[in-house]
Amino acid sequence: METDFRVVLTDWLAKFGINSEPSGWLATAILILSSLILAAVTYIVVRRGVVRAMNLMIVRSKATWDDIFLRHRVLEKLSLLVPAMVLNFLVPVALTEHKLASALVDKLLSVWLVVVMVRALYAALDAVNEVADVKLISRRLPIKSFVQLCKLFLFFVALIVSVSVLADQSPVYFLSGLGVATGLVMLVFKDTILGFVAGIQLAANRMVSPGDWIQMDKYGADGSVEEVSLTTVKVRNWDKTITMIPAYALVSDAFRNWRGMSESGGRRIKRSVNIDINSIRFLTEEDRKRLAKINYLKEYLPKKIHELGESNAKISDMDMPVNGRRLTNVGTFRAYLVEFLRHHEKVHQEMTLMVRQLAPTTEGLPLELYIFTNDTRWVNYEEIQSDIFDHIFAILPQFDLRAFQAPTGNDIRSLRRVDVAEQ
Repeated sequence: METDFRVVLTDWLAKFGINSEPSGWLATAILILSSLILAAVTYIVVRRGVVRAMNLMIVRSKATWDDIFLRHRVLEKLSLLVPAMVLNFLVPVALTEHKLASALVDKLLSVWLVVVMVRALYAALDAVNEVADVKLISRRLPIKSFVQLCKLFLFFVALIVSVSVLADQSPVYFLSGLGVATGLVMLVFKDTILGFVAGIQLAANRMVSPGDWIQMDKYGADGSVEEVSLTTVKVRNWDKTITMIPAYALVSDAFRNWRGMSESGGRRIKRSVNIDINSIRFLTEEDRKRLAKINYLKEYLPKKIHELGESNAKISDMDMPVNGRRLTNVGTFRAYLVEFLRHHEKVHQEMTLMVRQLAPTTEGLPLELYIFTNDTRWVNYEEIQSDIFDHIFAILPQFDLRAFQAPTGNDIRSLRRVDVAEQ
């Protein structure tokens, strides 16, 4: 068919007085030019007709994932296959009399087809990765790692196929030679291989996902995970700096993931207020009457007084303060804090709520609050914590308690003035 077509064209040129040899070259040029024009026309038709129509359908659809594929121009890149296939079919017809040139052009067109296909697949993979980010699938699976792995695999496949086409050898021939270079490949792509294995472990165990707050002191990381790739994990620290951690380090080294805190809906406050031990004393009858007016103590005080009364009834001599049990200002204050926190709207009531004494130190008696807020957002959490302790420090004088504070320059000056006045 190819020869007949050239013969018809050569005979037609001969009618215009063009000899056989010039007519052969001219026929080749006309056929090549015609092939290029036809390839360009088909590309324009597909690009401006078929692709544009499909893009309009995508824009009008209610789905959002197809818009991402549209943004990555997957169809536009696939449309480049059309002129390549047209040329792959027509060029051999134009170069029938030029076997060497025909074979070379055929190989180049085959490589073009491979490159165009790989570029389209790359765009599709990027779109899949973005869809996973939008749908929050990447929070459960390290999609970016698998996308990068697929790209790496496609690159090597395209490279082997292209080289085999240009060298006119079977791809198996080149694959058989990879065994010799295995050691070199493992050396060059050590991080990639380790990262891929680590990525599988991270995904299988859900150790880390984009959006997690992780803390890894070894690498100075303390912030939110932005990206989990094949070889690295990108962390944006709270001071807005970026830390890149090797993926395999998250498997081989220890790190802290705060995801459980976010998922539970509660964030812990574990903080103490140090009470000056010199301010701790028994409550007087006047103190009881005054503190009984506090709403959070209206149930506690009568109940506690009744309990102490029953216990002290067994003791004969209650004149000595050391005999029997008595209410203290610090114990009553601790009971007040428990009720205050139980009625606080920002404290998680389904989680541990405790106010306890720790061992006394040189800085006083620590009263520790061990509670959880029902808002895990950092700014809100800090505001809740500050409000609670603002209230604690302000309410201490009502119980005749003082917070411990190391003497300052002003305290020392006050003592000196007192000494001078006494002298």
